[in-house]
Amino acid sequence: MSAAGGWRDAPVVVSARRTWVGTAGHGHRSLSEVDLAAATLAAALGDARSLGVEDAVADVVLGCCTGPGGNVARVAALAAGLGVAVPGLTVDRQCASGLAAVLLAAQQVRAGEARLVLAGGTESASTAPERAHRTAWGGVPYARATFAPTPWADPAMGAAADDLARRRGVTRERQEAYAVRSHARARAAHVRGRFAAEAVRVGTPGRALARDERARRLDPAVLARLSPVFTPGGTVTVATASPVSDGAAAVAVVPEGVRRGLGIPGLRVLASATVGCDPALPGWGPVPAVRAALDRAGAGLEDVAAVEVVEAFAAQVLAVTDELGLDPLGDPDDDARVCADGGALALGHPWGASGAVSVVRLFSRLVRAGAPAGTLGLATAAVGGGLGVAAVLEVVR
Repeated sequence: MSAAGGWRDAPVVVSARRTWVGTAGHGHRSLSEVDLAAATLAAALGDARSLGVEDAVADVVLGCCTGPGGNVARVAALAAGLGVAVPGLTVDRQCASGLAAVLLAAQQVRAGEARLVLAGGTESASTAPERAHRTAWGGVPYARATFAPTPWADPAMGAAADDLARRRGVTRERQEAYAVRSHARARAAHVRGRFAAEAVRVGTPGRALARDERARRLDPAVLARLSPVFTPGGTVTVATASPVSDGAAAVAVVPEGVRRGLGIPGLRVLASATVGCDPALPGWGPVPAVRAALDRAGAGLEDVAAVEVVEAFAAQVLAVTDELGLDPLGDPDDDARVCADGGALALGHPWGASGAVSVVRLFSRLVRAGAPAGTLGLATAAVGGGLGVAAVLEVVR
């Protein structure tokens, strides 16, 4: 906290919204990353204004991995009608970009430099540009950017998930059981309306998505017949890998002094950590990140009521939860804590947005659901190139 403000400058998320998530090439196929982001920024700001937050927006910070460049956050801020005085910062920390953006906003508030920052993430895999290296003979297309230079290993994420599963003994059967669980939880949440308050419809009226597009009933017998999709002899299949997706999420962050003065609930950003790990095993990053964030928060995992892990791959989630001592497939308490309404395996994984979606989900699970003050939530994501990001958030009322 800043010396000037003390607890009054502690950053608090007071509103949180996301789009429904569309599978790439389908429901949001005609919408850009700016279209998606602008809708969530406007919704998050509208919610904050309805709660009495009157401060001017000091900045917009958005994660985005595959956008066209040109500072997506600034373009989205203008598209959302925030005015020319509102700047923007676009963050690329791959699958943790949206979470990193929220943490950067929190740091601005904690430093006493801002009283209202909008932050989150956005991704439109459907409209992302194709990439090519410019040479004297013309463009040379490439599938993805380099995550780590020679001599470091630079695996594709699917191959890395297969390797992590092999090294950590995460069987194909457990991966499939976790995928079934994620889809079942997401479908149940849709039926019960648990996403309704956080969701924003984007697009042409009457044609815009009215739910997350991917979640469905998975038949374990069918899953068992699927072939490995990334490496020969691997265990990761299309069912246990998150789908490439389009979506966005945004939150409003204010100082604790503003929140307390208005008497509104929120999620205080209690502690966070961003760490590096072996680029050969990027899915491992949440393990040291979670441990560091909890240590900084002065808390143990047993103190956390809700956990949101970006479900890039079932193998990656299980390797991380195994090491942290969580068992969402066997322990009823952990089953209720970890991605209780499903995660990216079922909802979709819009890379630059997914970390922010995790914060939105914690806001709904804890603040909207009426959890008492002091309840802790945890959000974490693994990152290509060998990184992990984690944040501990606390309910304040």
